[in-house]
Amino acid sequence: MKTVIIGGVAGGASAAARLRRLDESAEIVMLERGGYISFANCGLPYYIGGAIKEKEKLTLQTPESFKARFNVDVRVLNEAVKINPDTKTVTVKNLNTGEMYDESYDALILSPGAAPIKPNIEGADGSNVFTLRNIPDTLAIKTYIDEKHPKTAVVVGGGYIGVETAENLKEAGLDVTIAEVADHLIAPLDADMAADVHRYIKSKGIKLMLNNGIKAIKGNTAVLNSGEIPADMVLLSVGVRPETQLAKDCGIATNSRGCIITDTHMRTGIEGVYAVGDAVEVRDFVSGAPSFIPLAGPANKQGRIAADNIAGIASEYTGTQGSAVLKLFDMTVATTGLNERTAAAAGIDYDKTFTYSASHASYYPGAMNMSVKALWDKKTLKILGAQIVGFDGVDKRLDVIASAIRFGAKITDLTELELCYAPPFGSAKDPVNMLGFVAENIVTGKVKQFFPEEVASLPRDGSVTLLDVRTDAERARGSIDGFMHIPLDSLRGRISEIPKDRPVYVHCHSGLRSYIACRILAGMGYDCHNLAGGWRLYELVVNERAVPEYRCTE
Repeated sequence: MKTVIIGGVAGGASAAARLRRLDESAEIVMLERGGYISFANCGLPYYIGGAIKEKEKLTLQTPESFKARFNVDVRVLNEAVKINPDTKTVTVKNLNTGEMYDESYDALILSPGAAPIKPNIEGADGSNVFTLRNIPDTLAIKTYIDEKHPKTAVVVGGGYIGVETAENLKEAGLDVTIAEVADHLIAPLDADMAADVHRYIKSKGIKLMLNNGIKAIKGNTAVLNSGEIPADMVLLSVGVRPETQLAKDCGIATNSRGCIITDTHMRTGIEGVYAVGDAVEVRDFVSGAPSFIPLAGPANKQGRIAADNIAGIASEYTGTQGSAVLKLFDMTVATTGLNERTAAAAGIDYDKTFTYSASHASYYPGAMNMSVKALWDKKTLKILGAQIVGFDGVDKRLDVIASAIRFGAKITDLTELELCYAPPFGSAKDPVNMLGFVAENIVTGKVKQFFPEEVASLPRDGSVTLLDVRTDAERARGSIDGFMHIPLDSLRGRISEIPKDRPVYVHCHSGLRSYIACRILAGMGYDCHNLAGGWRLYELVVNERAVPEYRCTE
């Protein structure tokens, strides 16, 4: 049995290694157009910023080491230029010699990946314009910085790679601006959660130009839709497109975006041909919709599944839920599942909530709050997605929620999770438990919510009572127009000041004390609504004003 694999990075290398572990006698040939295999795509920005100091660390395997360990015939700088399904051969060009030859196969795995999108604008091919997708891209950027000593950099696109690269260009000493055509960074985040990221990244000296795409690059100037900014170098990070022309040319079906269509066994419509990784269409695990979610984890799993099926193991890929994490200086941003935009597009009737919980016991030094948002299906209560922005402990909380989604948990099931606790690591009521408690209160009708975007439309004519239950010191730092002030600990003694014949809309800093206020008021017969996320979230979303640090305050 001979298997040819086109592409030697995440999906392809994973498939080759898995196939060898399953079948020691198999003949395996891996063709890679570039000069490197099995390299760490996700580590590339950190070589530019200096966190990774040796370029050799970016290469997880070399052709020689892969051959020694897995007995795979690895051919770098060999480009597959045509697939011939009728003869079960691949036409290959040796990029060193120019030689063309045909390689036969019994099974073929396509793992061509995706290429950075280069906008069709003036100056996009300039010597100071870069994309970041592979090791040669990384070395070109690093060499340019070391030799040309640029002072200013513009990163076009505020996705994961764009934000990571902006951080590392800043660490390399450049004055950095991110230009993003959308209204917020990191598309998997909702705008309200991205507001935390915006405030933090600006505090680190990176400028943001939101709602502002690029029109042209003229020398050392980036011309935006609105304004011009200095740009000794430009990093284009506006997304990727699947590299599937080879597949299309031989009749393999693709979708409107160009992604290869496979079944759950990673088989294409042509017998014996499989496809994996960033080039394939996936099913969104939560919504069930066809999607394009290029991530390393799913690519590796798909490579393994293709190998299983070639070896006779009926393995299936069950979908991608888009779990991802981002380091931004000391901040951590993590997402999984659906956000509000994708939930609405899927036609799901969802609810949401926010919490603001400490990373570990607040009395133990170093506790930092994290902003947590979750969505769930109103009918089934199944968790649809979650987003967390904070510092220490963000990744492990998001991983717990991602696991809960994978196993079909309801939002209320989070109350029952028994998670590790010791003061340096967590709290007896973990942030994941707290998310469940808050959602359970909403689901069971113990509290009603309103959201920051609704505050402006609340009447100020006396038909409702608007109540701020923060302390005097907190109130002095800023308040929402029209909200009367009664600190929580004085509420019972001043209850007569609140009319009982009208709804009460209450807020505190984060939503915790205002929930307590709502329970007091509800117990006395009031109709009370709690501001989800509190004054802190409102100020970030509505006014983008600075708020206190993430140190525990409640």
